[in-house]
Amino acid sequence: MPCPPTTYQFDLFSNQHDDTTLQTPQWQALPAETRRSVTKLMVSLILDHADGERAVQREDADHDA
Repeated sequence: MPCPPTTYQFDLFSNQHDDTTLQTPQWQALPAETRRSVTKLMVSLILDHADGERAVQREDADHDA
């Protein structure tokens, strides 16, 4: 039996008194194809971000010399 989620993403732009904006789909309830697509996109974003950080570190190293 899976554990209930313990995290909550706070939405700054929704009306807190509107029940429809507070209902978000559970990850497991999304279609498998959607979960795969989102996972691939997130991995790509994370790797691109990490690569960008390495590029900034290399640039900073060049300026120190």
